[in-house]
Amino acid sequence: MDVSEILTGLYSEQGRQNPYPFYTALHAHGPINAIPTRAEHSTVTAVAGGYDVVDRILRDPLWYKGFPPGWEEQEILRTFLTSMMFVNPPDHTRMRAVFASTFTPRRLGALEPVVVRIVEERLAAMAEAGADGTEVDFVADFAYPVPALVMAEFIGLPAADLAWYRQRVDWIDEYMDVAGKTPERLARANQAAEELRSFYRDLIAHRRRAPGADLISGLVEVLDAGEVELTEDELISNLIVLFNASFVTTVYMFSNGLPLLLAHPEVTAALPGDDALARGCVDEVLRMESPVHFLARSAPAAAELDGVPVERDDNVLLLIAAANRDPARFPDPDRFDPHRDGPPSLAFGVGLHFCLGSAVSKLEGRLALPRLFARFPRLAVTQPHTYSGSLFLRGIDKLFVTTGEAG
Repeated sequence: MDVSEILTGLYSEQGRQNPYPFYTALHAHGPINAIPTRAEHSTVTAVAGGYDVVDRILRDPLWYKGFPPGWEEQEILRTFLTSMMFVNPPDHTRMRAVFASTFTPRRLGALEPVVVRIVEERLAAMAEAGADGTEVDFVADFAYPVPALVMAEFIGLPAADLAWYRQRVDWIDEYMDVAGKTPERLARANQAAEELRSFYRDLIAHRRRAPGADLISGLVEVLDAGEVELTEDELISNLIVLFNASFVTTVYMFSNGLPLLLAHPEVTAALPGDDALARGCVDEVLRMESPVHFLARSAPAAAELDGVPVERDDNVLLLIAAANRDPARFPDPDRFDPHRDGPPSLAFGVGLHFCLGSAVSKLEGRLALPRLFARFPRLAVTQPHTYSGSLFLRGIDKLFVTTGEAG
């Protein structure tokens, strides 16, 4: 297949369900390739799937995120583009400094017993729901509520609002996909952004009257004291994006990872009590089944990348999930190996826009997976599963299992 055929296949239903053969075919063409003008979805000039070139672009602070025309007119784009995940320096530097100061080792350490408590509660609920061999939806009963409840407690969201919140997250995620820019999806994403902004305004007002120990209370305190360079609107935009990015990727880390782990029973049997193995499993799941499959960056100047010319302001599509299976950096890249040596995966990005929530996500995986398999050593998937259909955030939304416990 040539590059045009590979990209067309990648955007097909077959590619969305299993993009990895297309990534393998792309690797055969080199680490980066110009996109032919005839290619479908050719809004970018080049596509990069090689680990080194993707890593190099993400680490270069001069490569920037381009703003689409007319972004000021759409609530969802205004939210995105006033958050640190999407803005460029110096605004990015200013915003990130505020939030980076809250993701401290001390705060992360305090979160560990919260994660353990929530995991144990969800395992007990799974055991009850799965009694006598009854099927359980692993996503609905574990993969979604664990990170949602953890982030809700960490940030300061009322747990009772999570079901309402999830629908708005889904509308935003639908719009984020490469095929999501339809008028209907844009309207839903705008509605979600408007409703979430109103939700956070009310929550911030409540925290001003009755502060707690959560992230929002701490941020409101320093904001009102004039100690940070952040407006309340920017605070709200960052809270919306931070919650979405931090918990959806963790949901998919769990749901994408479970079938992968269950295919290696020698690993799941050894996981309980082995913290080093748990860390290795989290890293390898994120490498092999990255929740985020692509990012885009714009060139700050004309350049040549591994022989491919790009002009100033050209957009380059960075295939994170392809880079994480680059055979030049990961020998036998389609093999699951929790003891693998080599560079870190790019699942959470790298450089300026490295995901702040990655430490929370990895903490949840490290603490949850050994407890999951200690509680349910005979856990089994019972039905074929499909992926979300999105190539931006790709994951399993329903995964039916039996816990293997006797009635």
